[in-house]
Amino acid sequence: MRTTGMKKTILLALALLLSSTLSISSAQKATTVRIGIFPNVTHAAGLVAIDQKFFEKELGAGVKLEVREFANGSQVNEAFAAGAIDFSYVGPGPAMNSFLRGVPIQVISAAASAGAVLVSRGDVKINGAKGLAGKKIAVPTRGSTQDISLRHILKENGLGASDMGGDVTIVPIDPANMPAAFAGKQVDGALVQEPWGAILEKQGAKLVLGAKNIWKGGDYTTTVLVGNTAFMKDNPELTRAVLRAHLQGIAFIKKSNAAAQKSLSDEIARITGQKPDRDALFTGLSRTVVTEKINLKTLEEYAQLNKEAGFAREVPDLSKFVNLEYLKSVQK
Repeated sequence: MRTTGMKKTILLALALLLSSTLSISSAQKATTVRIGIFPNVTHAAGLVAIDQKFFEKELGAGVKLEVREFANGSQVNEAFAAGAIDFSYVGPGPAMNSFLRGVPIQVISAAASAGAVLVSRGDVKINGAKGLAGKKIAVPTRGSTQDISLRHILKENGLGASDMGGDVTIVPIDPANMPAAFAGKQVDGALVQEPWGAILEKQGAKLVLGAKNIWKGGDYTTTVLVGNTAFMKDNPELTRAVLRAHLQGIAFIKKSNAAAQKSLSDEIARITGQKPDRDALFTGLSRTVVTEKINLKTLEEYAQLNKEAGFAREVPDLSKFVNLEYLKSVQK
């Protein structure tokens, strides 16, 4: 009788173990998490989380982290459409346009506000936004957050892009290649994320519009963390792990600016092969607000600017485009 009772106990324990294993398996199907990132200060939360291995710690030993580096939002959109990434830091402009094309993604957190400036070559005279008339201005890519912002600035000052009947030529150039474009006099100026604006200044460029003069006094979301909706539904715990690491990256930056600068410098150098100037990195970080708080009001207004710029025929339903439930669950 005692042997029979022991067998029942063992069988019950095995059943509970199997049930627990199946429960974990059903809640977490992936063994690899693929995260996209740019070598920009506006992606500081992600860059620091990668450098400090916050993602790997939160994902755990059984899950592999794959970091995919991108130069612009168009590349990220292509990767999401192809199912090649699960999460990425990206500007709200490209994310909106991808969502409106039916790509299954949602914004799950903000990553930065402000952090972009308009600069001109040192030998080109541009006094304020009106001075952009007849000039060639670089942006990271067509339809990027900076492209949309520039087009709005032009409209507000009675100007227009050449592809919309105006005389300002907008030239897409990857930010890391802008210093060479300035040196070769391929463009007259650029509206670009940090640290590339500050790097261009160190090389002789002049500041035309600062981070607070681009739009809304700088109080607008410039970078978001986006996830593939199917992946997040199938892997809610991994999604929360990614967000915990994201928040740790933000906290690290707020706690130690010097340590954060080293992490950023190391990651930008790893991705681009260019070690950013220390002072330029400090300046770029000072112009950027690293935060998980998304400004939904300005995001809604930004959706209208995206439509106004001609990149979309409609504005996204923010209740479907933005999903902050995962973020709220890890902040409790």
